[in-house]
Amino acid sequence: MGLTHEHQATLVFIQTRFTPGRSFDRGCAFGGLIDQYRLPILRVPAIIPAVTSQAIPSPLRRARVALVLLLLINLFNYVDRQILAALEKPIADELGASMAQMGRLVFAFLIAYMFCSPVFGILADRYRRWMIIGAGVIFWSLASGGSGLATSYGFLLLMRCMIGLGEAAYGPVAPTIIADLYPIEKRGKVLAWFYAAIPVGSALGYTIGGFFTEHWHWAFFCTVPPGILLGVWCFFMPEPPRQVVLSGEKPPRPKPRDYLKLLKIKSYVLNSLGMTAMTFAIGGIAFWMPRYLSQDRGLDPSKSNMIFGVIIASSGLIATLAGGWLGDKLRPRVSGSYMLVSAMGMIAGFPLFLLMLVTPFPACWIVVFLACFCLFFNTGPANTALANVVQPGIRATAFAINIFVIHALGDAISPAIIGQVADWNKTETTSGLATGFVVVSGMMLVGGMLWLWASRYLKQDELTAEARAVSPA
Repeated sequence: MGLTHEHQATLVFIQTRFTPGRSFDRGCAFGGLIDQYRLPILRVPAIIPAVTSQAIPSPLRRARVALVLLLLINLFNYVDRQILAALEKPIADELGASMAQMGRLVFAFLIAYMFCSPVFGILADRYRRWMIIGAGVIFWSLASGGSGLATSYGFLLLMRCMIGLGEAAYGPVAPTIIADLYPIEKRGKVLAWFYAAIPVGSALGYTIGGFFTEHWHWAFFCTVPPGILLGVWCFFMPEPPRQVVLSGEKPPRPKPRDYLKLLKIKSYVLNSLGMTAMTFAIGGIAFWMPRYLSQDRGLDPSKSNMIFGVIIASSGLIATLAGGWLGDKLRPRVSGSYMLVSAMGMIAGFPLFLLMLVTPFPACWIVVFLACFCLFFNTGPANTALANVVQPGIRATAFAINIFVIHALGDAISPAIIGQVADWNKTETTSGLATGFVVVSGMMLVGGMLWLWASRYLKQDELTAEARAVSPA
């Protein structure tokens, strides 16, 4: 008779309750289980920390500290990204750059980000992840400050590439730490909190940019001190275990064939494609929205950036947490719940976005709120699904490949496409951005359809990943 996953989990639980170096035999309280399956006497591996009466931080406390740190880093990550979007027009005016050139700043950043992410993902599967994250955060913070020193378009382009390099050391690695610290039944809610930093950080970026429209250089300088402090904090964080094993051996290092198995995980592939479609649409639109509001709608840039930032923060925060909560809530009863929740939000957001383009202000702000709520609803569930279907040993690389794909085919090219379409369609009174928005917005529907397709395979892929985590192939 084989050992079920439940019994394997029981043995793991037993092991974690014994002091390293001690063994338990057939005379212990679990001897019946050992006799029934004719198991060898197990010796608790020394890699599992002893449980003592000393004041050692509990796993829950360590997990919460790690989550707070990663959330703060993610917050400043998106502050930096959206500062550029908020200040795009004054920067373009000072440097003499066209709309197409400003769109290429995003392209340059994401090229560096997506090509370096797989490299750091592979390193993170082998070495200490907190050291990699800390170095990356400090590097991109310094490069962000360098953006404020730019006096030419070429130098600013170089600094955006350097920021992409630094963020690549963080983006694919951070979710894997959270996934290792929290069980699968809580992972959706916890990752939703982590990704809630995206709308809040974006909102802060728009707001900070609104304060520095006359002196845009200082907006970038403001991001340097907190970034360096957060990076140094990472160096003092303990490395969480990647997976629990049933023997004293270390978890096996992933092999090249393990990475090729990602292509056979249908929900992983379809989820990545759905995220790509979503990123293509939303990434391009978010970059150009401040100019659209001021130039096409006639709103004051500082006020509109602040209002738009508040809407992004409130709607995005609520939607991200609600999406993660709903995905977790439906998971025991609805197969593929994370993908269904993601699809529902994206499909509902498409008509709301089109309605926003024709609704007059101030009533349009209500439509903007509803559209943003729907478009952020997928953030927690989609990323949770990625973590759940991949075995721990290759999780960082799986996120890195996902990052590469969604940016290479998504927001690395859509801002430049929207900018080029706008240049072709601009008039004396309009920027032409509305036409560019319509061109890319159809990808929202495509993303929703792909997530619906992925929901068919998610449950089975989760079970397969859980089995491999207990007994790596």
